[in-house]
Amino acid sequence: AAAGLSYVGAYVINTYKSYDNFLQDKYAVLPAVIIICVAVVMFVIGLIGCCATFRESRVGLGLFLAIILLIFIAEVSAFVLGFVYREKVKTDVQGTMRSVFEQYDGKNPESTVVDYLQEQLQCCGVKNYSDWTTTQWFNSTGNHSVPRSCCQQDVKNCTGHLDQPQEL
Repeated sequence: AAAGLSYVGAYVINTYKSYDNFLQDKYAVLPAVIIICVAVVMFVIGLIGCCATFRESRVGLGLFLAIILLIFIAEVSAFVLGFVYREKVKTDVQGTMRSVFEQYDGKNPESTVVDYLQEQLQCCGVKNYSDWTTTQWFNSTGNHSVPRSCCQQDVKNCTGHLDQPQEL
């Protein structure tokens, strides 16, 4: 379990690097760091449990039980906090995404990240393609279209014009 959590934490940190322009708060990677710390603690606790079992130590097994109960309480607390603050996180991420989309010009680093995000997640805009209608880029292009990264991958000759939303 500790190895699995370590892998998940490292994967989240590695993935964070691709989307760090959308997550301006550097504390967004904190959950991944906590996951890795929990993995290390789980490894140590597993060793304590194994040693206590092999030696048939009542004190060691009691300590192991107390640690497991503390972990359970921490997990329940984390679940409750995650449930309570899920809307705040959603609102913060959408606000940051909207500001990055506002900076889109097709050339700057933020534009590259937006294109990468839309292509990888096969999406267009924060909620849908109509989010682009309020951006400076949409009005400055003159042809009132969305970026080509909004186009479906299997559609050839997609221009990004809003008169063909089935291609987006």
